Amino acid sequence: MTLVMKFGGTSVGSAAAMRDTAVLISQTKQAWGQVVVVASGMGSKPEKVTDLLLNGAHAAAAGDGELYKRNAALMRQIHLEAIDDLLEPDGERQAVLAENGRFIDRYEALCQAVFVLGELSPRALDAMGGMGEQMAVRILAAYLRQQGFPAEAIDATELIVTDDNFLNASPLKAETNEKTRGRLRPLLSANTIPIVTGFIGATKEGITTTLGRGGSDYTGAILGEALQADEVWIWTDVDGVMTADPRIVSTAKSIPSLSYREVSELAFYGAKVLHPKTMRPCIENDIPLRIKNTFNPEHPGTVIVPDTGAANGGIKAVTAIKQLSLITVEGKGMLGVPGIAARTFGAVARGGQSVLLISQASSEQSICFAAPESGTKTIIGSLEAEFAEELKRQDIDRIWALEPVSIVTVVGAGMRHTPGIAGRLFMALGNASVNVVAIAQGSSECSISVVVADHDTGTAVSQIHRLIGS
Repeated sequence: MTLVMKFGGTSVGSAAAMRDTAVLISQTKQAWGQVVVVASGMGSKPEKVTDLLLNGAHAAAAGDGELYKRNAALMRQIHLEAIDDLLEPDGERQAVLAENGRFIDRYEALCQAVFVLGELSPRALDAMGGMGEQMAVRILAAYLRQQGFPAEAIDATELIVTDDNFLNASPLKAETNEKTRGRLRPLLSANTIPIVTGFIGATKEGITTTLGRGGSDYTGAILGEALQADEVWIWTDVDGVMTADPRIVSTAKSIPSLSYREVSELAFYGAKVLHPKTMRPCIENDIPLRIKNTFNPEHPGTVIVPDTGAANGGIKAVTAIKQLSLITVEGKGMLGVPGIAARTFGAVARGGQSVLLISQASSEQSICFAAPESGTKTIIGSLEAEFAEELKRQDIDRIWALEPVSIVTVVGAGMRHTPGIAGRLFMALGNASVNVVAIAQGSSECSISVVVADHDTGTAVSQIHRLIGS
């Protein structure tokens, strides 16, 4: 049986964390047989290596010739402490120190070039952004070998072939599958544990790229698909996906199972879960994807499975996005006029802004939508320019924003088969004196979103959470 396991930054964030991770790897290998490990860069708080890399590079581009040097020195210290604590002097300690030192030397050289030029290209940022992963896997693989487990550090640039969309590259499936199978299957057959860098890939020409948001998780899913793994596990610092943000609802619990569609809705509306693109390779190939807690490994976590259409129950989780604005375009002259909605959202798109929720009255006399509060002025300016003639003729009465507001979303594929969900939802909010200013529900009935005043967010989430399981 083949298992792909991805470990996040906190799981490799210190020598102690790496020891615990190595124990998990060794125990899981004994149970599964063939194990592939994907690792992020060291994520020890308050200094995360990837943040140090990126912040230093951006500062250099802005004319700061010192921050990247301080960050490089701090990275040397972070990795030196881990290596000294984990690796024995008469073993691989010096070799790993030297190899990691070369990555930091290269980082400093690249930042110096960026500082001189005053320009930071996406390609240059990708060359630096994945160095944390490259250093971490070398330490972890060496420690596993020291413990008697054959392991090999592998840069995903050898495995994952991508396009040249730097900072958010997309893998080329056929080429990636061929390279991954050719490189990893012989190692697995030889009982060796591949320790692979997350987050990075390379173009056909071998130029380093990064996979964007959730990149290391995505790496795990891509490798799982290529190797036709039996499962993919994402190790993190929580017991799977929670029914609500535990900072808002102290009684939030882990959800045993979610469908791809449910998780996608939760991710879109602000929950701390996997990015939808991360899950696609597994879901499209019927590979169970499980989220587990490195610090509570006995907990089963949450397993994400394909949509079956047979969901039942009701509300599974509630989440919220704060600091939004609700923008409304309204006017009696809009009634029956074709193209108003298209022009509205075309104007928003031209301003480079995103829309999170849309609600329209059946009379077509108003359209309202939620967007990040930071983009309100840009959006209203773009809409006023688009509808200048209509505003002059008073076909459109006004374009205005209500802010700050939040979107509170309830998710559960079984809601479509459970009568009265919406009624119970609005009764719970009404009983708590929470005013709902807009509503949106997809035809799939997998989620219902309501817009509330920002200061009512915690109350709304808490009241709705009481409906779970009731």
